[in-house]
Amino acid sequence: MTAISADVVVLDIEGTTSAAGFILGDLYDYARPRLDALLARDDDTVRAARADAIAETGLDADATDTQVADALRELMASDVKSTPLKTLQGILWAEGFAAGEIHSQFFEDVPPRLHAWHEAGIRLAVYSSGSVASQVPWFRHAPQGDLTPLVEDFFDTVSAGPKKESGSYDRIAAALGVAPGRALFLTDHPDEVAAALAAGWQVVALDRAGEPWHGAEFAAPAVASFDEIELTR
Repeated sequence: MTAISADVVVLDIEGTTSAAGFILGDLYDYARPRLDALLARDDDTVRAARADAIAETGLDADATDTQVADALRELMASDVKSTPLKTLQGILWAEGFAAGEIHSQFFEDVPPRLHAWHEAGIRLAVYSSGSVASQVPWFRHAPQGDLTPLVEDFFDTVSAGPKKESGSYDRIAAALGVAPGRALFLTDHPDEVAAALAAGWQVVALDRAGEPWHGAEFAAPAVASFDEIELTR
């Protein structure tokens, strides 16, 4: 059991609250064939993400929607944390959740702990490389029921910055109005552990069997389940 005193808990998603394989499998499979049609939409957000994707992938400015979609699918195949890709995926996933065509997944230990921490007066937030537009429906459509009432705020790499940079955690702490030493970050990625620690945060690493970073060396206490965290204010 790892004992922590904190005012705010900030949650990573992939490998922490939810299985990476579910996200990289079911959700990616849903988005891949829908990228072409999405890129053709007359929508400011889509146009901006399209332009950013062209710049990021080195395509010609006059690239077709199919060429851009193919480049984005290549990024997905390599699990590149691309901001324009995450924006477009977020749009597709939000629509898929709303239509009941896809659903989210949480480890069994997560929802009960989130409810318990919330009831104890501990604030909860989310910080993921996935866009906020995809984070919100992920929590809203949890199989265990809507979890969004428990979460105070959502952050992504657009609103906070890259997850492997300490300055991103400074921005989140400032946005939440919490001292870094009273914030706890839960993540499965060793580089994110290091970045949050460098910003003065408390960190507990999730070392879940079957996840991509299982067995990695972490510069913070590691647990296999939220049930192994004894959290108080």
